[in-house]
Amino acid sequence: MNFFAITIGLIVAISFLLVAAAVYRKIASDRKIKLAEEEAKKIIERAQSSASETAKAAESKNREFQEQSKDRIEKELQRRKQEWRDIERRIEKKEAQLDQRGAILEEKVRDVEEERKRLQEKQHKLDSMYQQQIEALERVSQLGRDEARSQILTRVEAETKDMAAKMIRETEAKAKQTADRRVREILTIALQKCTVDQALQVTTTTVELPGDEYKGKIIGREGRNIRAFEAATGVDLIVDDTPGVVILSCFDPIRREIGRLALKHLIDDGRIHPARVEESVTKARKEVEDVIREKGEETILELDIGTMHPKLVYLVGKLHYRTSYGQNILAHSKEIAHLCGIMAGELGANVRLAKRSGLLHDIGKALDFEQEGTHTRLGVEICNKCGEVPEIANAILVHHDEAEPFCVESIIVKVADGMSGARPGARRESVDAYIKRLQKLEEIVKEFPGVEGCYAIQAGREVRVIVKPEEVDDATAVKLSHDISKRIEGELDYPGEIQVSVIRETRAVAYAR
Repeated sequence: MNFFAITIGLIVAISFLLVAAAVYRKIASDRKIKLAEEEAKKIIERAQSSASETAKAAESKNREFQEQSKDRIEKELQRRKQEWRDIERRIEKKEAQLDQRGAILEEKVRDVEEERKRLQEKQHKLDSMYQQQIEALERVSQLGRDEARSQILTRVEAETKDMAAKMIRETEAKAKQTADRRVREILTIALQKCTVDQALQVTTTTVELPGDEYKGKIIGREGRNIRAFEAATGVDLIVDDTPGVVILSCFDPIRREIGRLALKHLIDDGRIHPARVEESVTKARKEVEDVIREKGEETILELDIGTMHPKLVYLVGKLHYRTSYGQNILAHSKEIAHLCGIMAGELGANVRLAKRSGLLHDIGKALDFEQEGTHTRLGVEICNKCGEVPEIANAILVHHDEAEPFCVESIIVKVADGMSGARPGARRESVDAYIKRLQKLEEIVKEFPGVEGCYAIQAGREVRVIVKPEEVDDATAVKLSHDISKRIEGELDYPGEIQVSVIRETRAVAYAR
């Protein structure tokens, strides 16, 4: 019983404690809520107070900014108004000045108009006086106006001819005085610094044999060896009665050189038969190809003209086997390149371009055995294909007068080519071509009116023209020499230059008896 009571008492006590704890927590919670509400109210009040103060400050700053902006705008307006008033005053002043100038101009216009009227009156008076003088002169001279004009024109024409001839002589004298010294200096320097060996132009090559018994070996049984050789090389092999030699004949110098080397290999080996001929020709062709490339590369390095397209280098090497008028074309081109470089240096032109143009000016001659066309056109085409500059193509055309020069280097190439060709001993000319050139030269001169006779002397480097003195006077003789020289330049191909000397002789003969 006591245990049950104690248990009930404990349960009641625990329940009371739990209720008391719950009530306490409720009271504490309510107190915290109340404190939080009070704190929130205080924060709201402080925020409202702060916002009110911030709004008041912003409103105050806004009013202050508006007042400052209003002051600035008013000052700017005052300044602009002042500027406009100044501009108006200047415009008014300009208008006044313009009005004043207008009045002055109107006054000057009236003065000019009055002066024009006075001049017209004077002009009328002068025309009348001039007409009266003309009529008086016609009465005195007993000549009409047309006759007088004809006489005056005839006299003026004669005086003009004399003046023209005098001016030509004076101009030529001055030009020679100013140019001869410099030209001689440049050409002398160029020639002193350049020496090149020359070769004769041939179409045959002689090959020596160790003995005449080799002729039979070369011919072979029923001529099979010689036929195989000619078919493989494209060269005519001539075996005649000349002791110890055979002759190779061909217009293409490269094929002729291949034939010479192939025949030399066959002779050195001693075994001559069609199969061996093919091997020797192949070997000789390779040797010539190697020589061509070596010559081209050596030339480019020697002249120091920079890099060049491999095709052009190969063609430069081929010029080693090409000749013209007795000159080896590669040697001639190297000579031209050296001369062009020296002259370009003296004249202040592009030295490398001048040397490159000089080397390539005859490059078409490496192709004219293989392709149709002149060597100038072929040279221009290959240079354009290989990316050379237009100045080089122009130099190729200019050196044969096929185009007008547009750079000084083209003129230098033409002058250097003329120097190389005109140098004594540089070229050989056939007798037939020489005689035809002299005949053509004399025919051109004889076609001019007033020419009594002409004589080509000094191997065609001078032509002396004898004129009729009653038809050609001194002034006309000067003009005639220039006309003849221009026509020779246009119609005749010749190395160097040709001097035209016009001779007019007047003889007066009387007899005393």
